[in-house]
Amino acid sequence: MKRKNENKLLAGRSIHEGELILVNARYPVMAANPAGKVISLKDSGVSMERRAASVLLYIMKSIGGEGAIEPVSGYRTEGEQRQIYKDSEADRGEVFTRKYVALPNHSEHQTGLAIDLGLSRENIDFICPDFPYEGICQRFREEAAKYGYIQRYKEEKEKITGISHEPWHFRYVGYPHSEIMEKKGMCLEEYIQYVRQFAFDRDHIHVEMGGQGFEIFYVKEDQAESVSLPEKEIYKVSGNNVDGFIVTLWKSAREERLYRDISIPS
Repeated sequence: MKRKNENKLLAGRSIHEGELILVNARYPVMAANPAGKVISLKDSGVSMERRAASVLLYIMKSIGGEGAIEPVSGYRTEGEQRQIYKDSEADRGEVFTRKYVALPNHSEHQTGLAIDLGLSRENIDFICPDFPYEGICQRFREEAAKYGYIQRYKEEKEKITGISHEPWHFRYVGYPHSEIMEKKGMCLEEYIQYVRQFAFDRDHIHVEMGGQGFEIFYVKEDQAESVSLPEKEIYKVSGNNVDGFIVTLWKSAREERLYRDISIPS
């Protein structure tokens, strides 16, 4: 029975939606088309999910990356991903395409949470833009995790992600998950598995980052109806696109302050 002043935390939520959904060769995009939730990144012609776009613009401004770093590819529809895969096969062959282009409905770009970035120059390779480990590009890479972004496909994780090393591809997963992954050297596949050890009715993850305390736990999909929290708790919920939800609680509204301070384009 629900107690007074308590929220049914996961009521009406889908495990296929949220900032921490895992999309790869095994787990396809399952949520409804997010086109209504995406916005354009200024005059780039590239779009992203609203919050991910806002944070990206904030990072770029804070490091002086505007004009030096170009958004190359963000949100894609299923049809666009299908055409990109087909064109890459025709232009560069099957081997190259399988290494660097995800199959339709298995691409993070269809979530609106992924962005390919390139060093600004006259000609930028759409599939493999240059994003070196030096200069302003490295500055972005070093700051990304502080604001919720990870470099998604690292060289040492190729066997786990199934995607070749992509220095240019970044994924928004939210804070503090980005910093935890960075500090533990985990890719998203590993992190999803790691969090599953900390079920709602067991010990939770407790971390302090940036002077803020966070608590993180996992809820299996078939246990969702039994999870409640007091209404005054500050929390965020994301499906993992596998088998359940990841819940993040924090003792202060660091993230809410961050996004309130970021100017969100209309």
